Amino acid sequence: MKEKFSQLQLLKEQAKLGGGQDKIDAQHKKGKLTARERIEILVDPNSFEETDMFVKHRASDFGIDKIKIPGDGVVTGFAKIDGRPIALFSQDFTVFGGSLSETHAQKIVKIMKTAMKAGIPVIGLNDSGGARIQEGVVSLGGYADIFLLNTLASGVIPQISVVMGPCAGGAVYSPAITDFIFMVRNTSYMFVTGPNVVKTVTHEDVTFEELGGADTHATKSGVAHFVYDNEVETLQNVRKLLSYLPLNYLDRPPQLEFDYQTIEDDPSLDEIIPDNPNKPYDIKKVILKVVDNQDFFEVHKNYAENIVVGFARIAGKSVGIVANQPEVLAGVLDINASVKAARFVRFCDAFGIPLVVFVDVPGFLPGTDQEWNGIIRHGAKLLYAFSEATVPKITVITRKAYGGAYDVMNSKHIRGDFNFAWPSAEIAVMGPKGAVEIIFKKEIENAENPEEELNKKLQEYIEKFANPYVTAERGYVDDIIYPRETRRKIINALDLLFDKVDTNPKKKHGNIPL
Repeated sequence: MKEKFSQLQLLKEQAKLGGGQDKIDAQHKKGKLTARERIEILVDPNSFEETDMFVKHRASDFGIDKIKIPGDGVVTGFAKIDGRPIALFSQDFTVFGGSLSETHAQKIVKIMKTAMKAGIPVIGLNDSGGARIQEGVVSLGGYADIFLLNTLASGVIPQISVVMGPCAGGAVYSPAITDFIFMVRNTSYMFVTGPNVVKTVTHEDVTFEELGGADTHATKSGVAHFVYDNEVETLQNVRKLLSYLPLNYLDRPPQLEFDYQTIEDDPSLDEIIPDNPNKPYDIKKVILKVVDNQDFFEVHKNYAENIVVGFARIAGKSVGIVANQPEVLAGVLDINASVKAARFVRFCDAFGIPLVVFVDVPGFLPGTDQEWNGIIRHGAKLLYAFSEATVPKITVITRKAYGGAYDVMNSKHIRGDFNFAWPSAEIAVMGPKGAVEIIFKKEIENAENPEEELNKKLQEYIEKFANPYVTAERGYVDDIIYPRETRRKIINALDLLFDKVDTNPKKKHGNIPL
């Protein structure tokens, strides 16, 4: 029996060594950790239970049958993060460049299927040269198997992709279907076709980093939700993200203990809105004053910055925050902001995370660029997402809520549960000056002093519409509140809505305007 134990120990050590010490050293020289080192940082100590350690590929062409390494380029298994169970796979670049083979894919599919049965999140650590070309269509089929599982698992369990090296060609579509993508600066990249192919086809000279690096996807494409400077920081923030999420769509998000005696009004919020309605302010200052411990975990921080989304806790409860940002493009909704927020809202709704919405929006961005690229269709995504959502939904209008953007930003009309307005709220079809120039066009043109008449009509309009009272008379906002009491009002609303039940008509699924 001792000999058998020794054989088992030898095989395990061989599997843990991956492609060998020289390949491990090469990985470290690139500033990258190995597949197993990443797992050690990500999960709770001694919690990782590996599966399929001894799996080897079954290919025989091009002499590949002479090289068979246990694990076949991916480490799979189950572990705990903050004591809660998760499934994970970590691609091993030291083995065939982390390339995906038939058996490599089968290992990933296997843990994903188990994760769905168990109702636990899946985390994928991606570091791969792509499909293993020696296996041809078999490896491509393996990708499709994973894509199908990603799709079936969507909305059932949270799926998180961490791109920690190359992720190119068909490989990019698995992370793209998952809920959140993390990337690491200077060592990870994603693209459908690499720089060489781009140069051949379009004659563009572009580097790996410019084409598909972390900052490119965090600022230009919006593919990456989170970007960090190194792998350790990235993995620590994966842990933080999970702390806000339930294990599955039937589970509740983690809730921390909260002392209700600590709730205090914050008079500094009364001073945050500038007297000049056209002057910007930072909506993040409002968010930080309302959430617990001034701790806001922002998603898509550097993309479509005219809208802010992210996770926080209010009275210990996990919430999703959506807020217009007056500091960027006056908080206007454009294509990128609409899609960014719609995706976030749908995630929160899928996993039972209440939504808290701060509104200061002058409307949708005008112009041919926006119209020709489909602002109508993309803006409708956000409208659809809020309308469809059945989680608790609380809205606070801090200042402007003009035009269709008022409707879209979780208004009462699309099932906002509690809609509050600050006294500084301006709710109208459009801005006062534009409205007056349309309504009183003839009177202003025919007046002895057109400028004086314009100012007079402007003042009348402002007194009537540049406040929330007409809206409150209609019941379109539930209360007009002092800014200082915003946190308390939201806490009370969240408590009341804790067991909220709302339903949508029975259907196979809706047809969101993609």
